[in-house]
Formats: sequence, structure tokens, C-alpha cells
Amino acid sequence: MERTFACDVNKSTESNLMVRGWIHKIHDLGQITFIHLRDKTGIVQLVIDKELRENLRLEMSIEACGERVINEKAPKGVEIQVKELKVLGKAHYDKLPFEINSYKQKASLEKQLDFRSLSLRAPKVRAIFKVQEEIAEAFKNYLKSLRFSEIHTPKIISSSTEGGSEMFTVSYFDRRAFLSQSPQFYKQMMVGAGFERVFEIGHAYRAELHNTWRHLNEYVSLDVEMGFIKDEFDIMDVEEGFINYLYAHLRETCKDELALYNITLPEVVKIPRMPLSEAQELLLEKFNKKSPVGNIDAEGEIILSKYVKETYDSDFIFLTKYPVSKRPMYTMPDENLPGMTRSFDLIFKGLEITTGGQRIHDYEMLKSNIEKFGLNPDDFSFYLDSFRYGMPPHGGFAIGLERLTMKILGLENIREATLLPRDMKRLEP
Repeated sequence: MERTFACDVNKSTESNLMVRGWIHKIHDLGQITFIHLRDKTGIVQLVIDKELRENLRLEMSIEACGERVINEKAPKGVEIQVKELKVLGKAHYDKLPFEINSYKQKASLEKQLDFRSLSLRAPKVRAIFKVQEEIAEAFKNYLKSLRFSEIHTPKIISSSTEGGSEMFTVSYFDRRAFLSQSPQFYKQMMVGAGFERVFEIGHAYRAELHNTWRHLNEYVSLDVEMGFIKDEFDIMDVEEGFINYLYAHLRETCKDELALYNITLPEVVKIPRMPLSEAQELLLEKFNKKSPVGNIDAEGEIILSKYVKETYDSDFIFLTKYPVSKRPMYTMPDENLPGMTRSFDLIFKGLEITTGGQRIHDYEMLKSNIEKFGLNPDDFSFYLDSFRYGMPPHGGFAIGLERLTMKILGLENIREATLLPRDMKRLEP
């Protein structure tokens, strides 16, 4: 007999089914016992006799075969009256570290992360990563529909892509190397290599001395780079299109998961666009909130997002025209606004989830800009040389997958949206 997943039990036309999973709940009524069996797709109710109940414990993995019976009180309106039961994985514990089957988790986040393989079994926690899986799927499908090609770039590199010092060093045979902060150089090179439009879903590493609800030292980056653009607004249009595509995809594929978090996604997303200087003035005049030079801080992002929601009924806002001094050396200056760049950030419900913009595509201009930033062009020769051969105007962006997941589901800490977090204090599990 082939296995039936929990989500398919109520759809099956077979009278006898075989299911496998973990024991989620046990309701012992003496002569009979009700068991909620959990697999990756959901929960199904089993009815077993007293003799089969013996030695069963929560979180054991079992296999059960029996008759499919309609019962409106059971999950999905169907239960299985078990005739055969086999223990596949015994439980070796005195007491579970925390409850898996309670609706609201009482254990601290740190304890849940310490026992990650167990905490991920909870349906509400598992739902986070179903949503995250579908975000990545939507990202890929949307970009492929626009003729983007998926690439896979090195994560061990010889020099910084951002021109900063927040990098992890690794011993690479007889020399020092670094863990990549971003696939930036490589995705630009692939635009010039004839791919024109590329994307990547890959890990990025930042040796930042932050240990907050919004920071990780290893995260998943959704990267895009697009050639033959007019300006940075072409790139913003692509990202806005992705958000709309994503929401439609999640409404279709994650209805149950969104319901667990009481999330209703809007049918249409229209993202306002505002120059950074205007946002800074608004924060100061309306909220008496001063901003750091060339940026807004975390508190400012939250205040601005509340204003945008009330004024434009949008959870998102593009902030544009960042100063040259606050952007990497490859960012295209705005010829109409001296000292400013053709770059942007996307703020989502009070949190920056994207940085992007147009890049410098002229070889001499890029070389000169590298020097202006106090860097040596020779250190970037493998990257710079690719601009000698007719690099088209191009730009791109990067979205933090965990940040996007966190904000869609209204989570409080980015570690909740991270399968196995890596931060300043955590290297295990």
C-alpha cells in the first residue's frame, strides 16, 4: 500500500489508507485512543484500540494502516480507524524540552533554536518555512518569465565587493580569502558576459558587530541584475512587479500558513517613491525626528512606514537618491543631482529589505570612482576588466529573504525566519 499524506486523506477515494508521521497529540479514552498524526503536510486523526496504544509517546514516528471514515469532528472531517500500527522511530527522552503541540509556544526563542530540529516540527513554525520556500519559488518563476537567467557565483572571494571591512576571513591554502558579502561583482560581470539579465538565490556573509532582532551574520540574498536599462526606475519597476507576483503566489500556495498568522495580503501593491532628502525633511518637520547624514535610522524607518501606511495605504516605500558617500563605488552618480546617486532602498513595514540602483557601466568612469573611494583599481582588475568590452547600462537589487519572510508574517525576530541562524553568539546547531 502506498503512503497517503495528511493533506490528501480527505480527498482520497480509497477505503483503506496508510499514513506516516509523528505523534502530535494523544487523547486516551480508555478502550480507544485518538491520536493526531502530523506529517509535513498537516494532521490526520487516528483511532486505535487499547492494545495498539501501549508504549506510544509524543513525537514517536509511526506508520498506521486502516479504514478511512468520515467524522466531522476530526481534522479535515476524516479519520482513520487503525488496524495495523508500526513504530518507525522510538522516542528516547525523559521529558520533551518544550511542547510541540501547543498553539502558542511558551519556550524562549533561544531555547527553540537550541533544539531546532524539534522546534521546527511545530506546525506554526513549519509554516514560516513553507512561506519562505514559496517566496524563493515565486522569485525564480517571476524572473524567469522576464527572461532572467539563474546563476551561481563563488562565495569564497579574494577581495571585498563593498569596499568595507565587515568581512569574514578564511584560510585559503597559502593565502587569505574572504566570505562573500554579495554576488555584486559577479552578477554585473554576467550581464556583460551576454546573459543580460541574471538572478541568484545564495548566502551572503557580513561580519557586522550587531546582535539585534533584525541582523544576521549569514543570510540568504535574493539578487537581481539587469542590463540595457534606462535608469534606476526600471529596476524599481521590476521589484514592484515581483512583490505583486509574490503576493498572488502566496495567496494561492500558502492559504493555510497565512491564516495561521492572521495575514491578509493586498490584491494590488503600488509602492510610493520618495527622495531620501524629502523623507528626512518629513521626519524632522512632522515628527521632530533627526536623521543621520545621508540615511535614516531604524527608528526613522518605523516612523516613516507608519506615515506611508496612513497616507498612501502602502506597506512599502522606495527611498531614492542616496548620497555618493553612502553608496558603494560602483553606484551610478545622478548627473542631475550633484553628490547624489541613482540608488534606492525599499522599506517594508519599518524595515529596509532591499538596496539597489543603477551601476556605473563605463570603464574609465568606474576606474576613476574606485580611486575616488581611496581604493586601488589593481585590486579589482578581474572585475574592472570586464567593463572594457561594451558593458551596457545596468542595475539591480538584493532582497534579504529572512527579512522579507519576517515582515510578511509579522514575526518579531529575524531568527524566527531563519532555519539555522548564524549571529555573533550562535554557531550551533
